[in-house]
Amino acid sequence: MTNGRTTAVAFHNVSKSFGAKQVLRDVSFDVRAGEALCILGRSGTGKSVTLKLIISLLKPDQGEIWIEQDEITCLKAPELSRVRRKMGFLFQDAALFDSLTLYENLALPLHRLTDKSSEEIDFVIDRVLGQIGLAGDKRKMPSELSGGMRKRAGLARAVVLEPRILLADEPSSGLDRITASEIDALLLEQKTQHNAALIVVTHDVRGARRLGDRIAVLDRGTLIAYGTAEEIDQSENEIARELIRRDGNGD
Repeated sequence: MTNGRTTAVAFHNVSKSFGAKQVLRDVSFDVRAGEALCILGRSGTGKSVTLKLIISLLKPDQGEIWIEQDEITCLKAPELSRVRRKMGFLFQDAALFDSLTLYENLALPLHRLTDKSSEEIDFVIDRVLGQIGLAGDKRKMPSELSGGMRKRAGLARAVVLEPRILLADEPSSGLDRITASEIDALLLEQKTQHNAALIVVTHDVRGARRLGDRIAVLDRGTLIAYGTAEEIDQSENEIARELIRRDGNGD
């Protein structure tokens, strides 16, 4: 517990290499329930690897990764499956099943992972699609959705199980500013209404300022700044200052 909030995700001195290339070096941070952390950094600095470590698609070379009360680096498959059910993941490309309708994409995890009746599943899907502005589109195929609609649909699938931890990989990628702002607003709703912990990897500094209670800046695998946007504005690290000000203040 920190300031009355449960720690949802914590990295303790995590390092990860691929061969001779070190992608993360001794990284530590924590994210509490109801808090949003945005991870910024140039391409190839370990941002997406951080998300893959959180959902245990990758294992660290050293360090601990905590998901609530579970240290996940040594967990076996059944325990990992239990922990992953606490998490929702918004992929950069929405990652919808092209052969299923929007309704079927959302219903699949509910059928597989819950004991809800068909009527209860209908109710949940209608509620979630209504919240994200796709109430009239549930019978459409993914190919019939625009880029912004696909991103909304991906978010709907990520939250349909009401995860306590929501991970998003470049949620505004490929979207115009208005649609990106709408996606940010939907992510914030999950944080505020459901007390979810939110971890967002992004290149969008404006979005990071909107979303992030705290911001982590990675450079060459090292966490070079960590704090509020205002704190990073005043960071002693020049790269962090330049990154947080790019397309942010004074644009």
